[in-house]
Amino acid sequence: MSAVRKLSDQVTLPCGVVVPNRIVKAALTEGLAGGDNHANERFVRLYRRWGEGGAGMLITGNVIVDRTHLERGGNLAIDGAQSNEALSSLAAMAQAAKAHGSLIVMQLNHAGRQTQKMINKHPLAPSNIGLKMGNGRFATPTPMTADYIEKTIEAFVHAALIAEQTGFDGIQVHAGHGYLTSQFLSPLSNRRTDEWGGSLENRARFLIEIIRRIRARARKSFIVAVKLNSADFQRGGFSEDDSATVAGWLQEAGLDFIEVSGGNYEQPRMINFDRKDPLAANKRESTMRREAYFLDFVPKLRKHVSIPVMVTGGFRSAEAMERAVGEDGVDFVGLGRPIALDPDAPKKLCPAR
Repeated sequence: MSAVRKLSDQVTLPCGVVVPNRIVKAALTEGLAGGDNHANERFVRLYRRWGEGGAGMLITGNVIVDRTHLERGGNLAIDGAQSNEALSSLAAMAQAAKAHGSLIVMQLNHAGRQTQKMINKHPLAPSNIGLKMGNGRFATPTPMTADYIEKTIEAFVHAALIAEQTGFDGIQVHAGHGYLTSQFLSPLSNRRTDEWGGSLENRARFLIEIIRRIRARARKSFIVAVKLNSADFQRGGFSEDDSATVAGWLQEAGLDFIEVSGGNYEQPRMINFDRKDPLAANKRESTMRREAYFLDFVPKLRKHVSIPVMVTGGFRSAEAMERAVGEDGVDFVGLGRPIALDPDAPKKLCPAR
């Protein structure tokens, strides 16, 4: 008879790291950096407070690997060589987050075509397909050259190694919500005809190569994770079948856990908002009843992966979280706004810690 799965259980990742409990502070963009896009005392105070709250793991907001493609002003960025001061600030942030036993994972990202004009009037992306929304806030992107694709892969690797150097326990590559890596995955935004586009294998190559290189160059105990869309919820876009297949390839590449999300700026299902699209309008009654937005995708995902799975979005009651862990096979419950509103929520959910 298998043991009952509880929110307070420890979870051992494939890399050997033990996560103290199943509650994870999901990524929330902080917007606290100054014009240098470096960490500062505000990040230190924020992550010390979240660490005091008792979550097993904290995932940072966007840390951008190319500061010309910020998700928004105030993002952290690791772009090229870092000064001693910048490295010290990141180290202080990591140390503060870990002071009470939480793990800290840095989320790495590149906004691609979702970079606003006020930041970059000429953003780069897989193809020259602009966003169909935004009231002129986003420019039509320029297709990335093969050289820039290689440079960007190495930028992700470089940022991961900086995270390792400064005391972070791991990284999470953001491959959802319509950002650059998600743009490569979707046939709606990736119209390339070279090795980086066309088939699902080619569209996934950018993400898989990032994970393989980080896994090869970081220490064995360094956490390597991905936030992946279950689907884009757009007709002809990245589908659940695509996502499950890519997840299997990511496991083979050495992934430690996968976070399930969905949607993009055009179809923001990650915040439970549906634009006019037939694939997004038909919400499943079971999903609404069970709170979490993407929980119905987990059984399909489980046919392709055995690594831990994290679900974020919609959880509001302890009962729903316990049911997701105990009955639905979820390994980690991701909480964003609930922890922002009540930083001590993890302690209340896992009082044994």
